Amino acid sequence: MPVSRIAIGNPAEFGQPDALKAALAEFISVLIFVFAGEGSGMAFNKLTNDASTTPAGLIAAALAHAFALFVAVSIAANISGGHVNPAVTFGLFIGGNISLIRSILYWIAQLLGAVIACLLLKFATGGLETSAFSLSSGVSVWNAVVLEIVITFGLVYTVYATAVDPKKGNIGILAPIAIGFIVGANILVAGAFDGASMNPAVSFGPAVVCWTWDNHWVYWLGPFLGAAIAALIYDLIYITPDTHEQLPTTDY
Repeated sequence: MPVSRIAIGNPAEFGQPDALKAALAEFISVLIFVFAGEGSGMAFNKLTNDASTTPAGLIAAALAHAFALFVAVSIAANISGGHVNPAVTFGLFIGGNISLIRSILYWIAQLLGAVIACLLLKFATGGLETSAFSLSSGVSVWNAVVLEIVITFGLVYTVYATAVDPKKGNIGILAPIAIGFIVGANILVAGAFDGASMNPAVSFGPAVVCWTWDNHWVYWLGPFLGAAIAALIYDLIYITPDTHEQLPTTDY
């Protein structure tokens, strides 16, 4: 059972060079990802004079996020695992693939990376607004929670299948692009309804910079539930105890 493998870790890990280097890698990757993803939306708004969202804008957002996430995961994969997302980190924690202590380090780094990216965007664009995630007309908070659960489930399930599963073999080479593709596809599905976050850091950065918190909890609850469900299903069904990799961060 995954619960038997959940690891708290040792508080000393907060000061370990390897853990701090991994957290820095997460910070940089999230900064790159959010700068490109959020920035593409800002650029589209500038080019269209803040016109209403169009199919072209949705496609542009999907492509920008897919490409940027492919790169962000790739550049951090050999250092931190390339989570680039607090929900992914939570899913890996639930499956016993990362300790709670290191997860907390990652979450701090990821959130800081998103905030810094949005601050840089606001400065570099002469003060343009970094729009917070919001629900479209006719979409209730529970509609959005379900959307976020489903699309984050797809993301974290893909992470497990292509990057975590010890039996992944050569498919692991495709993990970053598969993860980028599923995020891009999910944006095409849910972007018109609630922005298709799947990533609490992506929602947190703009919310801090423009200080808008309407329904912000949706973008935490949905992704965390979706990540946990994906982790439990994949771990229980496809990863057996004898194939589960030993956590490298719990023995001191």
